[in-house]
Amino acid sequence: MATTVESPGIRREWQRFTPRQRLIRYAFYLVAVAALIQSINSVDIIPEFLEDAPAQIVDLFARMWPVDWAYYPKTVHAALIETLHIATLGTVLALIMAVPVALMVATNITRWPALRLLGKFILVSSRSVNSLVWALLFVAVFGPGGLAGTLAIAFRSVGFVGKLLAEALEEAHKGPVEALTATGAPWLSLMLKAYWPQVQPSFWSIALFRWDINIRESAVLGLVGAGGIGMALDDALNLLYWDQVALTLLTIFSVVIAAEIIVTYIRSKII
Repeated sequence: MATTVESPGIRREWQRFTPRQRLIRYAFYLVAVAALIQSINSVDIIPEFLEDAPAQIVDLFARMWPVDWAYYPKTVHAALIETLHIATLGTVLALIMAVPVALMVATNITRWPALRLLGKFILVSSRSVNSLVWALLFVAVFGPGGLAGTLAIAFRSVGFVGKLLAEALEEAHKGPVEALTATGAPWLSLMLKAYWPQVQPSFWSIALFRWDINIRESAVLGLVGAGGIGMALDDALNLLYWDQVALTLLTIFSVVIAAEIIVTYIRSKII
């Protein structure tokens, strides 16, 4: 974008970007388009399957109807309750583990670079491993069941909660901290009286948001044997009971929507 300004004897042209910046932008666009084309070429698309996909989808939905509602009290209900327990306990464990890590990472609380680096390593390690991979690891250690799912949710959530909580601590105002420090208040008093009142809304907001995410993630952990409604879904898929698959999917969808409504309501009333 260029704008020309003329004055007696002087002609100036103002440009939004310098030639170097324009060159970098064009290079970025070129690389992005090349990467997109390469990604499309690398995806192995079989034309026959793509052409037959609409008919297969119609056939699949035909097998799912009518829904087997009698399957809910037999298997789905207990698996759904276990899923909620996994998500809730996993979130609580994640909060307990994430608080000290967030204190380690926050630059205005921890002055030792080595300790902050250790905290960042923990947060990155947690976020880098998918919840299904965590579940596979804990299933191998503790066996299939809700314990493996709970630990998978907890270890996956530490990175998310710790990072956001550390950022909230770093954004806290220095006034209350400096006032208490001037009176000789100990470290614990600084945490409880200066930092906690400022980060409390963010803390509960992060906790609710993560609980909402964990309900969605815990619903599929059963596919690898980590308990919950995912195990009911996996059993129905393996047995080709598509009417039971439809019921399980509807249950998961309903629970996710209900969790979203509950979290939104609590945030509007409390936070």
